[in-house]
Amino acid sequence: MRISGGEARGINLLVPKGDAVRPATDGMRQSVFSSLAGRLPGARFLDLFAGSGAYGLESLSRGAAGGVFVEQNAKAVACVRHNLAAVCKSLGRGLDGLEIRQADALKGGISLDERAPDLVFVDPPYEIIPEIAPRLFARLAELLAGHPEALVVFEMPGGTELAPPGWTCLKELGRGVRQPTVRIFRLEQS
Repeated sequence: MRISGGEARGINLLVPKGDAVRPATDGMRQSVFSSLAGRLPGARFLDLFAGSGAYGLESLSRGAAGGVFVEQNAKAVACVRHNLAAVCKSLGRGLDGLEIRQADALKGGISLDERAPDLVFVDPPYEIIPEIAPRLFARLAELLAGHPEALVVFEMPGGTELAPPGWTCLKELGRGVRQPTVRIFRLEQS
Protein backbone atom coordinates (compact mmCIF):
# COMPACT_ATOMS: atom_id res chain seq x y z
CA MET A 1 0.00 0.00 0.00
CA ARG A 2 1.30 3.46 -0.85
CA ILE A 3 0.37 7.11 -1.25
CA SER A 4 -1.45 7.30 -4.59
CA GLY A 5 -1.14 10.99 -5.46
CA GLY A 6 0.29 14.36 -4.62
CA GLU A 7 3.82 15.32 -3.63
CA ALA A 8 4.46 12.17 -1.58
CA ARG A 9 3.10 9.85 -4.28
CA GLY A 10 4.66 6.40 -4.17
CA ILE A 11 5.67 6.47 -0.48
CA ASN A 12 5.02 2.99 0.92
CA LEU A 13 2.79 2.81 3.98
CA LEU A 14 3.35 0.38 6.82
CA VAL A 15 0.24 -1.57 7.79
CA PRO A 16 -0.08 -3.48 11.08
CA LYS A 17 0.10 -7.26 10.75
CA GLY A 18 -3.03 -9.25 11.48
CA ASP A 19 -6.63 -8.28 11.03
CA ALA A 20 -6.72 -5.25 13.34
CA VAL A 21 -6.78 -2.93 10.32
CA ARG A 22 -8.46 -3.12 6.92
CA PRO A 23 -6.71 -0.42 4.89
CA ALA A 24 -8.55 1.59 2.26
CA THR A 25 -7.45 0.37 -1.16
CA ASP A 26 -5.33 2.56 -3.42
CA GLY A 27 -8.14 2.61 -5.99
CA MET A 28 -10.76 3.71 -3.46
CA ARG A 29 -8.50 6.46 -2.14
CA GLN A 30 -7.83 7.67 -5.70
CA SER A 31 -11.60 7.91 -6.32
CA VAL A 32 -12.18 9.73 -3.04
CA PHE A 33 -9.39 12.23 -3.58
CA SER A 34 -10.38 12.88 -7.18
CA SER A 35 -13.77 13.91 -5.77
CA LEU A 36 -12.18 16.10 -3.09
CA ALA A 37 -9.36 17.66 -5.13
CA GLY A 38 -10.46 21.29 -4.88
CA ARG A 39 -11.06 21.06 -1.13
CA LEU A 40 -7.63 19.77 -0.13
CA PRO A 41 -5.21 22.72 -0.38
CA GLY A 42 -4.91 24.21 3.09
CA ALA A 43 -7.59 21.93 4.58
CA ARG A 44 -7.55 20.50 8.09
CA PHE A 45 -8.66 16.90 8.54
CA LEU A 46 -9.78 14.50 11.24
CA ASP A 47 -8.95 10.85 10.42
CA LEU A 48 -11.10 8.65 12.70
CA PHE A 49 -10.36 4.92 13.01
CA ALA A 50 -7.15 5.89 11.23
CA GLY A 51 -5.60 2.40 10.95
CA SER A 52 -2.45 3.02 8.89
CA GLY A 53 -3.39 6.70 8.51
CA ALA A 54 -3.85 6.35 4.74
CA TYR A 55 -6.71 8.86 4.36
CA GLY A 56 -5.05 11.60 6.39
CA LEU A 57 -1.64 10.96 4.84
CA GLU A 58 -3.10 11.09 1.35
CA SER A 59 -4.64 14.45 2.30
CA LEU A 60 -1.26 15.78 3.38
CA SER A 61 0.35 14.59 0.17
CA ARG A 62 -2.32 16.44 -1.80
CA GLY A 63 -2.02 19.76 0.02
CA ALA A 64 -3.84 19.58 3.35
CA ALA A 65 -2.32 21.85 6.00
CA GLY A 66 -2.64 19.40 8.89
CA GLY A 67 -4.95 17.40 11.07
CA VAL A 68 -5.52 14.76 13.68
CA PHE A 69 -5.27 10.97 13.39
CA VAL A 70 -7.37 9.02 15.91
CA GLU A 71 -6.73 5.30 16.38
CA GLN A 72 -7.29 3.07 19.40
CA ASN A 73 -5.03 0.08 18.51
CA ALA A 74 -1.44 0.57 19.75
CA LYS A 75 0.14 -1.34 16.82
CA ALA A 76 -1.80 0.76 14.34
CA VAL A 77 -0.76 3.97 16.16
CA ALA A 78 2.88 2.90 15.77
CA CYS A 79 2.28 2.44 12.03
CA VAL A 80 0.66 5.88 11.76
CA ARG A 81 3.70 7.41 13.49
CA HIS A 82 6.07 5.64 11.09
CA ASN A 83 3.97 6.55 8.03
CA LEU A 84 3.53 10.16 9.10
CA ALA A 85 7.29 10.57 9.53
CA ALA A 86 7.93 9.10 6.05
CA VAL A 87 5.32 11.30 4.35
CA CYS A 88 6.48 14.45 6.16
CA LYS A 89 10.08 13.70 5.20
CA SER A 90 9.03 13.30 1.56
CA LEU A 91 7.11 16.60 1.74
CA GLY A 92 10.01 18.37 3.43
CA ARG A 93 7.83 19.49 6.32
CA GLY A 94 7.78 19.05 10.07
CA LEU A 95 5.06 17.60 12.26
CA ASP A 96 3.61 21.00 13.20
CA GLY A 97 -0.16 21.07 12.83
CA LEU A 98 -0.34 17.26 13.04
CA GLU A 99 -1.39 15.08 15.97
CA ILE A 100 -1.83 11.38 16.61
CA ARG A 101 -4.27 10.40 19.38
CA GLN A 102 -4.44 6.89 20.74
CA ALA A 103 -8.10 6.99 21.71
CA ASP A 104 -11.54 5.60 21.05
CA ALA A 105 -13.01 7.80 18.31
CA LEU A 106 -16.26 8.19 20.24
CA LYS A 107 -14.87 8.64 23.74
CA GLY A 108 -11.83 10.87 23.41
CA GLY A 109 -10.96 11.14 19.77
CA ILE A 110 -13.29 13.99 18.93
CA SER A 111 -12.63 17.13 20.93
CA LEU A 112 -15.30 19.80 20.64
CA ASP A 113 -13.04 22.56 21.93
CA GLU A 114 -10.72 22.51 18.94
CA ARG A 115 -11.02 24.08 15.50
CA ALA A 116 -13.50 22.18 13.33
CA PRO A 117 -11.89 20.21 10.50
CA ASP A 118 -12.73 20.74 6.85
CA LEU A 119 -12.70 16.99 6.16
CA VAL A 120 -13.50 14.06 8.43
CA PHE A 121 -12.46 10.60 7.30
CA VAL A 122 -14.27 7.70 8.96
CA ASP A 123 -13.14 4.14 8.22
CA PRO A 124 -14.29 1.97 11.14
CA PRO A 125 -14.35 -1.81 11.35
CA TYR A 126 -17.33 -2.64 9.17
CA GLU A 127 -19.04 -4.82 11.78
CA ILE A 128 -19.42 -1.93 14.27
CA ILE A 129 -20.94 0.59 11.84
CA PRO A 130 -24.60 -0.08 12.78
CA GLU A 131 -23.76 0.34 16.46
CA ILE A 132 -21.58 3.47 16.26
CA ALA A 133 -23.01 5.44 13.32
CA PRO A 134 -25.85 7.21 15.20
CA ARG A 135 -23.58 8.35 18.05
CA LEU A 136 -20.74 9.24 15.71
CA PHE A 137 -22.88 11.40 13.41
CA ALA A 138 -24.45 13.13 16.44
CA ARG A 139 -20.99 13.93 17.79
CA LEU A 140 -19.80 15.14 14.38
CA ALA A 141 -22.90 17.36 14.07
CA GLU A 142 -21.81 19.11 17.28
CA LEU A 143 -18.22 19.44 16.10
CA LEU A 144 -19.11 20.73 12.63
CA ALA A 145 -21.96 23.06 13.63
CA GLY A 146 -21.08 26.46 12.23
CA HIS A 147 -18.78 24.92 9.62
CA PRO A 148 -21.30 24.26 6.82
CA GLU A 149 -18.82 23.27 4.11
CA ALA A 150 -17.15 20.49 6.12
CA LEU A 151 -17.48 17.01 4.64
CA VAL A 152 -17.58 13.57 6.26
CA VAL A 153 -16.06 10.84 4.10
CA PHE A 154 -17.34 7.50 5.42
CA GLU A 155 -16.08 4.13 4.15
CA MET A 156 -18.41 1.15 4.56
CA PRO A 157 -19.31 -2.09 2.81
CA GLY A 158 -21.39 -1.66 -0.34
CA GLY A 159 -25.09 -2.09 0.30
CA THR A 160 -24.92 -0.68 3.84
CA GLU A 161 -27.98 1.35 4.72
CA LEU A 162 -26.81 4.60 6.27
CA ALA A 163 -28.96 7.73 6.24
CA PRO A 164 -28.13 9.71 9.38
CA PRO A 165 -30.76 12.31 10.31
CA GLY A 166 -29.64 15.86 9.64
CA TRP A 167 -27.06 14.83 7.03
CA THR A 168 -27.14 14.84 3.23
CA CYS A 169 -25.26 12.26 1.17
CA LEU A 170 -23.61 14.25 -1.61
CA LYS A 171 -21.89 11.39 -3.39
CA GLU A 172 -21.40 7.63 -3.28
CA LEU A 173 -18.29 5.93 -4.65
CA GLY A 174 -18.03 2.17 -5.05
CA ARG A 175 -18.76 -0.74 -7.29
CA GLY A 176 -21.12 -3.14 -5.63
CA VAL A 177 -22.58 -4.84 -2.61
CA ARG A 178 -19.46 -6.73 -1.57
CA GLN A 179 -17.01 -3.96 -2.39
CA PRO A 180 -15.90 -1.04 -0.22
CA THR A 181 -18.06 2.02 -0.71
CA VAL A 182 -17.49 5.61 0.34
CA ARG A 183 -20.26 8.07 0.99
CA ILE A 184 -19.57 11.76 1.31
CA PHE A 185 -21.91 13.57 3.73
CA ARG A 186 -22.52 17.19 4.65
CA LEU A 187 -24.50 18.49 7.59
CA GLU A 188 -27.87 19.87 6.52
CA GLN A 189 -28.26 23.59 7.07
CA SER A 190 -31.27 24.82 9.02
